Amino acid sequence: MRLTAFAVILAIPLMLTACAGGGGPPKPNKRQVAQINRMLTTAPGAAQPSTIVAAELAFSRAARERGQWTAFRQFAAPGALLHGKNGPFPIEPWLATQTDPPEAVQWAPRTVVLSCDGALAVSQGRFRDPQGKVGNFVTVWERQADNSYRYVFDVGGDDVPQPAPRPRTEEGDIVVTEIDAVQGLVATCPRGDAGIPPPPAIPLGEDGKTDAKLSRDGTLRWRWEHRADGTRYVAAEYFYQGRWLTAIEQSLVPTGD
Repeated sequence: MRLTAFAVILAIPLMLTACAGGGGPPKPNKRQVAQINRMLTTAPGAAQPSTIVAAELAFSRAARERGQWTAFRQFAAPGALLHGKNGPFPIEPWLATQTDPPEAVQWAPRTVVLSCDGALAVSQGRFRDPQGKVGNFVTVWERQADNSYRYVFDVGGDDVPQPAPRPRTEEGDIVVTEIDAVQGLVATCPRGDAGIPPPPAIPLGEDGKTDAKLSRDGTLRWRWEHRADGTRYVAAEYFYQGRWLTAIEQSLVPTGD
């Protein structure tokens, strides 16, 4: 997988904690957005990876502070889908039956890709659950009428097998905390009358087991597939400097739970 554009190093725990507000998804304050944007100065126009990074971290913080499923309700766009073990399904009716667990899963993004106009974005990252299990997630975000972002699709799954536990530190050891690398990718905007060629053709697969959606400006495509063995596959491709590139590919194998 080739990832071009730009990469930045963000001290996520220190810089990107987002403020929690009432009546909807929490939003970062102006100072926090300015700090992030200074590190992502090559992003054109309205397509700012920093806004998606901030949305992801605000989402994760809301899960910790307000409750996991409460946060999922607050950040969901109308008609949002959750890709479960049997395929994607509307998340809102399901969330209405869920009670917040005592402790929430926590996560952070590693890659963010946006359409040229910033209206559609896909993020991929890592999570850790309260039992210590780790895994990957992919979330698709759409910009709303009020310029906030809400997710329209979400999928996550544990690593199989789980990585070996980290060695315990002894008193007096010097411990360096991890600084997360967030890769920000932005599709190229069309110039003048130049059109954007369609993305590469993809196999349709079984009826009802795959779907693909293209951004309104035609520069970003995301797709999901539910394979016969239960593997959940998600990919995102973006148009960059005259050609289509794969930004994100994620396969989540069944865990047997």
